[in-house]
Amino acid sequence: MRHVVISTVISLVLVAGPSAGQVLGSSDKRITGIRTDERPELDGRLDELLWQRATVVDELHEVSPNEFDSPSEETRFYVIYGRDALYIGAEFNDSEPDQIVARVMRQGDSSEGEDGLKIILDTFNNGRSGYVFQLTPNGIRGDGLFRNVTDINWDWDAIWEGATHIHDKGWTAEIAIPFKTLSFNPQNDTWGINFSRTIGRRKEEIGWVSYNRSQNPANSGQLVGLSGMGQGLGLDVVVGGKASRLVEFNTTDPDLSANEFEPTLDLFYKPNPSLTAALTVNTDFSGTTVDSRRLNLTRFSVFFPEQRKFFLQDNDIFEFGRIGGPRESGAVSQAFKESGRPFFSRRVGLAADGRMIDIDGGLKVTGRIGGWEYGLLNIAQSEYENLDSSNLFVGRVSKNVFAESSLGAIFTSGDPTGNEDNSLIGMDFRYLNTRLASGKTLVGSLWYQQTRTDGLDGDDAAAGFSLSAPNTEGWWGEVNYRRIEDNFNPALGFVSQSGVGSWFAKGGFRWRPQSSKFRVISSEAKIQRVDRLDGQFDRQIISVDFLSLENHSGDDVKLFGTFYREDLSEPFEIADGVIIPPGSYAWNRYCMRGGTGQHRVLRVSGYLCNGSFYDGNGRTTGLNFIWRPNKHLKMATGYTLNKMELPYGNFRNTLYSLRADIAFTATWYWENFAQYDNVSDSLAINSIMRWIPVAGREFLLVFNRDFVDPDESRSFVSRSTQLTAKLGYTLRF
Repeated sequence: MRHVVISTVISLVLVAGPSAGQVLGSSDKRITGIRTDERPELDGRLDELLWQRATVVDELHEVSPNEFDSPSEETRFYVIYGRDALYIGAEFNDSEPDQIVARVMRQGDSSEGEDGLKIILDTFNNGRSGYVFQLTPNGIRGDGLFRNVTDINWDWDAIWEGATHIHDKGWTAEIAIPFKTLSFNPQNDTWGINFSRTIGRRKEEIGWVSYNRSQNPANSGQLVGLSGMGQGLGLDVVVGGKASRLVEFNTTDPDLSANEFEPTLDLFYKPNPSLTAALTVNTDFSGTTVDSRRLNLTRFSVFFPEQRKFFLQDNDIFEFGRIGGPRESGAVSQAFKESGRPFFSRRVGLAADGRMIDIDGGLKVTGRIGGWEYGLLNIAQSEYENLDSSNLFVGRVSKNVFAESSLGAIFTSGDPTGNEDNSLIGMDFRYLNTRLASGKTLVGSLWYQQTRTDGLDGDDAAAGFSLSAPNTEGWWGEVNYRRIEDNFNPALGFVSQSGVGSWFAKGGFRWRPQSSKFRVISSEAKIQRVDRLDGQFDRQIISVDFLSLENHSGDDVKLFGTFYREDLSEPFEIADGVIIPPGSYAWNRYCMRGGTGQHRVLRVSGYLCNGSFYDGNGRTTGLNFIWRPNKHLKMATGYTLNKMELPYGNFRNTLYSLRADIAFTATWYWENFAQYDNVSDSLAINSIMRWIPVAGREFLLVFNRDFVDPDESRSFVSRSTQLTAKLGYTLRF
């Protein structure tokens, strides 16, 4: 392992060397900020005189499918700014205005496949971090934080305004992004900025600056001449309260009920624009969207992402070693990619059974100053059943090196799920080069961590490296390795399996024919191999996408096969009463997956896998429908079936889901979600009525009902009912 680490460091440094002299701001495109003392009236119409004085951005090109071609429709952006906010106008001509895709009306719903605009802001002009803001023709906002430069965390939620107007020549938009929402260096008069438009029915993206069919902080233009931007006191006070009634049903004891009222308080303070302090008291997460259940046929845990707003604030600063990334399709699980995370905020405030543990308070401080990034997080978690109350701490610091890379360290202390002392220290190097002479991108990382846990001595380290060329055309590839020792125990992090060394590699070829019915024709292969540190083989997965086709409307189909080998050293209970004994196993599965384009009124997707399974046979079927007859209604249903026949017993795992969302207006909507699976034999119903008159002000009425089917006869018995009313109001000073 030591030789692998040393050789990887040398390789990364040699590759990084030539880029050290690069100038940040990856394009020579620049616009000058025009200052105004007026504030536009945000109605989506660009009929005010101040827009005539704005800087105009109209030198746009096609980003996808054919990068740098002339776009199919005329597009203009307008930029001005005042003391308190950045204002952006957009004018989108459309030769077929009746074909504009605008079916999403609910804030927070997926807008993939819709027409829309995107603004990227690199407020520190460092090519390493940034914000993204999206707006659809129905005025639905989306926002995210860039993570690891090329990935986006869309769960981040910010306060800003957007308005749109659809007319007989296309549509127009106005955006106001308050400086109070952003972190930036007030001494720097230059920001990175980029603009993008999406035409949903053609799956066409039009942009200002792009590279390798992508837009991110590392390849943006520049907005220059900024000055005198104010944030007031830089204080956001979010006051609110929660009133709830919980009834738990029991067949032997009297029903238990509890009424609760708690005030809540969140403070966000920016003593200067590049520093943010966040304080939460009596934190409540009752309005958080519930997790979608997943059927699991492996020995390892499932990875669910963070969704709680307090932890999502500036969470990109706490990213470490490029561990994780976009969700993998196919046999390689997301849990495998995320394994080794030193800090995973979802470990805080959630018990092993998924129930919430009260958080008495939390303090987070994040900032970017002079090429340094740092974050401090301290949480006071309440006692829960056999868990004592605990104080949990995370500290993270990193320094920009070379043109687009960084060196960092992390420290954690505390155990949210146990009463033993636990701490972790780690260091990482994250490499990025978006300006290779070949016109491609190279991304790498190198990291090391060590934990200290009461009762565990030695074998408590983890290390890894990765190198990838995430190109959108031609050849692309990735390789990574991580070694996680037996006693490596990041109590505030995530590990799916310890005592192993694992390799993962993938690569393929994408062909984008210029004149064809298909937009993309591709093929790829992945291999994951895991060996136990005692020298024994654990498992290997080889997945081959034989052929993947996507047309110009986004309809796609894929044929692939997966080839497994696994050595079980211990019995594995894969289903209730079905135990696979120790031994060596090999099996193959062949699959087909496909779906219609996201822009369609009825979106249909599904997959079918058939073949051997351990020393038996198995079939997996999945089918999903999303129906949007208009912008006010969304109906979705999903079905997954695992039907397995093994010498030790047969079993069927089924999962059903049903969603019905009604958007009365763009500010008032009703979300309903029901899930049932026969593994837990439980049915859960989650219903949320939301009213968000403006960003930062919200009223929720949440209804949760759980049922259980104890004898699998479909005779469901109520387990619990909870009704919660929650109010949040943001005051900005």
